[in-house]
Amino acid sequence: MAEHDPNAPALFEVDALVAPSTGYMDLTDPRYAYMFGFVQADGHLSAGPGRKGRLSVEINVRDIAILREFQQLTPYNSSITERIRSTNFSERHHSAIWTVCSLEARSLINELGIPYGHKSRRITPPRVDFSARDYLRGVIDADGSVGITGQGFPFVSLTTASTAVGAYLCFYAKQVTGAQRYSKRNSRDGIYNVMYTMEAAVRLAEHLYYPGSLALHRKQKAAESVFAWQRPPGVKPRGKNRRWKPWEDEVLLRLDSADSASPELDRSVASCSVRLWRLKTGQIPAPADVTPSQ
Repeated sequence: MAEHDPNAPALFEVDALVAPSTGYMDLTDPRYAYMFGFVQADGHLSAGPGRKGRLSVEINVRDIAILREFQQLTPYNSSITERIRSTNFSERHHSAIWTVCSLEARSLINELGIPYGHKSRRITPPRVDFSARDYLRGVIDADGSVGITGQGFPFVSLTTASTAVGAYLCFYAKQVTGAQRYSKRNSRDGIYNVMYTMEAAVRLAEHLYYPGSLALHRKQKAAESVFAWQRPPGVKPRGKNRRWKPWEDEVLLRLDSADSASPELDRSVASCSVRLWRLKTGQIPAPADVTPSQ
């Protein structure tokens, strides 16, 4: 396929119009709660002159099915387009973009808690009644990860710049799993990295990715692999004064922050800091599937 000019017309475009519904963006509805969480984390609300503006969500084309779900849930004209462009991560990034231009739709989304312009640090959980587990699943689908580490251990994680969203996940997951986490910005880029592993990850994944829930297909499949995990014989629950395990090194490197890793690994900040420094300086070997950041 020839290189695609990002300013050229989309590869294809599909318009849809769904009959208006008074229940649109009712966040007590699990579908809209999920959609709102996903759009809040991965969408962009822009204003133009007069009544112009748009709500857009751009994701990897492999996940285009979720945009079609959003399109069907939205009682306003919307479109799905595709484009191929060069990014910092790939010379040929193929993405799909869902766009809604309706002023009425944009105003409602804005009132519910998605600000215009740059929003990563300003978003908060909804201030109206909402389905919490569906909202958080949407946020994690957009800005988090679910699955099994290279060492074979389950995890659920979220990376966010929002203090309110990070704190809310810690609060809510404590009620579900009993595991206490504290959201702290890492020193490198000021981002919160909240992670749950082992049995806590299994309980959280089972709660969030329940049967029939709206979700990215690949993350639903990854969650199912987490459901199936059982602690291997001989792998004891973590305790004090223990030797570092490869999976702990993997978590430490992925979080890249002693402050963030400390509550997750149940180790002191000082211990995590020293271990991270030794891993990154090559004094001890890093797990084979993780490259230490510089």
